[in-house]
Amino acid sequence: MGLEKSLILFSLYVLVLGWVQPSLGKESSAKKFRRQHMDSAGSSSSSPTYCNQMMKSRELTKGSCKPTNTFVHEPLVNVQAVCSQENVKCKNGNSNCYKSTSALHITNCRLKGNSRYPNCNYQTSHYQKHIIVACDGNPSVPVHFDASV
Repeated sequence: MGLEKSLILFSLYVLVLGWVQPSLGKESSAKKFRRQHMDSAGSSSSSPTYCNQMMKSRELTKGSCKPTNTFVHEPLVNVQAVCSQENVKCKNGNSNCYKSTSALHITNCRLKGNSRYPNCNYQTSHYQKHIIVACDGNPSVPVHFDASV
């Protein structure tokens, strides 16, 4: 009886672990947005190697070189506020995108043509532009960087 009870408990443990485990390490869309696009400090954004350093440290060159990425150098609360600003259509046709009412400080990172993984080499360009982000959730928060205009 003791062995039977142990097998049942072990089976239940494995079943529960199967349900819980995938969600433990899963990064939410909002956290992924912050990791990939937020750099409020932006202290070294003027450095020509900024993109090379940031793309690597934010794990955007893991397994391959991400072709382009934009970092926003504004407080998170200002970027989250975009979710209640001008509603615009997303590039993919969805209607959950919003355009900032003011231009924000951003850095665009674009993979240089001769660059190959694992030596990802990026062109760093600084702008003040309006951003367009897709928002989701309640409260609504940025989950995807759609464009800068």
